[in-house]
Amino acid sequence: MDIKWVDGFEIRVKVDNGAVVISANKEGMLSLAKQLTALAEAEPGQHIHYDDYNSLEEGSTEMIIERTK
Repeated sequence: MDIKWVDGFEIRVKVDNGAVVISANKEGMLSLAKQLTALAEAEPGQHIHYDDYNSLEEGSTEMIIERTK
């Protein structure tokens, strides 16, 4: 699966009172849209792992999005 990023992306994930909050600038939103589209076309079981070591802003909550069925 080809994971594409738009230059200048910023994405932050946090849990607030039990709700997952994803905050992103325009480039971050476009990056997520491209990646979700790629994941939708991937085989079931494929996933994208996001954390503050490779894609999220420092202090973000780790997030995994998985393609099912």
